[in-house]
Amino acid sequence: MGAQRELKQALERHWRGELSPAELETQGQRLRVRHWELQRDHGLASVAVGDFAFYDQVANHIQLLGCEPARFGFSGDEPELARYFAMARGVAAAHAHDEACCCGAASPAAGQPALEMTKWFDTNYHYLVPEFDAQTRFRLNAGRLLAEVAEAQALGHEARPVLIGPLSFLWLGKAKAEGLDKLDLLDDLLPVYRELLVQLAAAGVQWVQVDEPILGLDLPGAWALAFERSYNALHNCGVSLLLATYFSPLEDHLSLACKLPVAGLHVDAVRAGHELQAVLDWLPPQRVLSIGIVDGRNIWRTDLDRAFALLRPALARRGGELWIAPSCSLLHVPVSLAHDAALDAELRSWLAGATEKLAELRVIQRALNEGETAVRAELFAARAAVASRAASPRVRRPAVGERLAQLPAHADRRASAFAQRQPLQRERLRLPPFPTTTIGSFPQTAEIRAARAAFKRGQLDQPAYEAAMQQEIALAVARQEALGLDVLVHGEAERNDMVEYFGEQLHGFAFTANGWVQSYGSRCVKPPVLFGDVARPQAMTVGWTTYAQSLTKKPMKGMLTGPITILQWSFVRDDQPRADTALQIALAMRDEAADLEAAGIAVIQIDEPAIREGLPLRRAQQPAYLKWAARAFRVSASGVADATQIHTHMCYSEFNDILPDIAAMDADVITIETSRSDMALLRGFGDFRYPNEIGPGVYDIHSPRVPTTAEMLRLLRKAAEVIPPEQLWVNPDCGLKTRGWPETEAALRHMVAAARELRVR
Repeated sequence: MGAQRELKQALERHWRGELSPAELETQGQRLRVRHWELQRDHGLASVAVGDFAFYDQVANHIQLLGCEPARFGFSGDEPELARYFAMARGVAAAHAHDEACCCGAASPAAGQPALEMTKWFDTNYHYLVPEFDAQTRFRLNAGRLLAEVAEAQALGHEARPVLIGPLSFLWLGKAKAEGLDKLDLLDDLLPVYRELLVQLAAAGVQWVQVDEPILGLDLPGAWALAFERSYNALHNCGVSLLLATYFSPLEDHLSLACKLPVAGLHVDAVRAGHELQAVLDWLPPQRVLSIGIVDGRNIWRTDLDRAFALLRPALARRGGELWIAPSCSLLHVPVSLAHDAALDAELRSWLAGATEKLAELRVIQRALNEGETAVRAELFAARAAVASRAASPRVRRPAVGERLAQLPAHADRRASAFAQRQPLQRERLRLPPFPTTTIGSFPQTAEIRAARAAFKRGQLDQPAYEAAMQQEIALAVARQEALGLDVLVHGEAERNDMVEYFGEQLHGFAFTANGWVQSYGSRCVKPPVLFGDVARPQAMTVGWTTYAQSLTKKPMKGMLTGPITILQWSFVRDDQPRADTALQIALAMRDEAADLEAAGIAVIQIDEPAIREGLPLRRAQQPAYLKWAARAFRVSASGVADATQIHTHMCYSEFNDILPDIAAMDADVITIETSRSDMALLRGFGDFRYPNEIGPGVYDIHSPRVPTTAEMLRLLRKAAEVIPPEQLWVNPDCGLKTRGWPETEAALRHMVAAARELRVR
């Protein structure tokens, strides 16, 4: 994205038709040049090429491998970038011409929804899901990648292309034909990878990094067996392959990864340092071993002594080459935090962005090669920062620990079971069948952003700011009344971000000025730094919510972010178990829910879209996580009376394998994202006989297209086939803050019409 989110701004200007495709490409090239120079200046032996994306790296591979879904009706004559954004953003039939102008995309007459989007393993980074069917064919389209290799080489860099491996690419995709086994596509895919490697060799490339993160998963036997066949097929293509794994221990795949016919193996020693000795035992000495020793997922400064304790024995034992690297791609951390104006000097000294992590690698390299005296000053500063953090009184709050220790065993249980709560809530709320609502946020307009910026700059005082936000809340309530929605929201005009907003009001959090990371497409987030014990000094949402409730007789939802989502979407402290930190947050949210209820709010939504991404990638570690994560949610939700309805929201993840644990959260109503999957995600809830009420999303809010009432009706009828109609709610997939009011009102009007039509049939 760039240190100042330059790519975000360029993308959004392009989508508005203000920046031509050529100008967008130029901005991308500038960022690549800058980031390659940064890698070279910090002494990296090669620079990563091909990891730059205008939306995400998996979307790049869909085009690289020539498997754009046939449903988009591309003729092949459309510009590549136009097709790319059509897959990423969808195309509305009624506005096909407009979409072509904004995105450069030619569209089928009927329009098409965007590709499904989901989380990249256990991160908050999203990718577009490849679609496979019986007609899927692969054809190399390497022009863009080869051009980027040539760019890097022309600047004097040793270019190291980074590819998603063939097995991980297939695994990350979705079969769209009944009975299709994605693995059956491998024999057609491998020749395309081989052809690509041959072309990269001809372009002068020495090393190619092939990422196979699925080696950190519990794979079916056929998938594990396919690795040897695949890498035998890719052997001897004229380049050296570095097989990269990350995010999870290799466990039962460790010997397999070490024996594959590749020139080198990268392992994540941050997440799986305990496996390093076994890797040293199994990896042949002629192979390169790349050790991911600097954490690419979090922003805490590396404990260099701990790193040396892992690396020195490996160096002593290693007969072959040893490389050091970040554990994974650095896209998960900000570009730099060294000079962030929002952080005080002490806290800033504890942290490292991507640039600082490159510097840490250089210090480690010099210490290992030249001795610690060569980097005495750098080591002293690093050790002082680690010691400062460990001893700082800012980190611990004794009262928080005492409250956790005294928490009653029943604190995570509602007074009655759902079957007893449901009639009380229905009597209180008196909603029609198929009640309509939204997920919480409404468009963050230019006026809202301008008022917030003026307030932060001190150009708008507190009363004037509150008046401006109340005006926006009143507008949102009036529009919902006019649309005929049944359960309203205040629209969250006052909130910059669903996690940052709460973190700013809780003890234990700090915030950066420019600590941006990409979530998807042009969407960037600035995760809070969760460095200490969490406590709530005062109510955070009650004033805004009760003001909104005063404007309507309809139920107004109180909107909170759940403890696991706050945990997952922050840069979380690593000096205590994550379960303890989650429970601290849960108690703060429990107090907020109780205050909302006391103020007369009958419906409280506690969002947990990140519950799935916190799941450890290995099944053996999952039950323990799910137990404490569900308990943390219940602690946050269980301090209210039976007649108060608790909602939660989850999106852009697969849930079917954890449905018992979702049910154990015991929310009265769950809303989920289902439209991009055409309600496929909902079938698992039906098969499981999910006991509580559920709102499957009927339209994709991440696409600018406005679906018709008929489209939503079709989805709702599919939902009613697997979920009892009396349990169904009607809502969008997610919050609407990134959309504009015209498309928001049009889509919600269609949604309300669909619900009303269902009621009379």
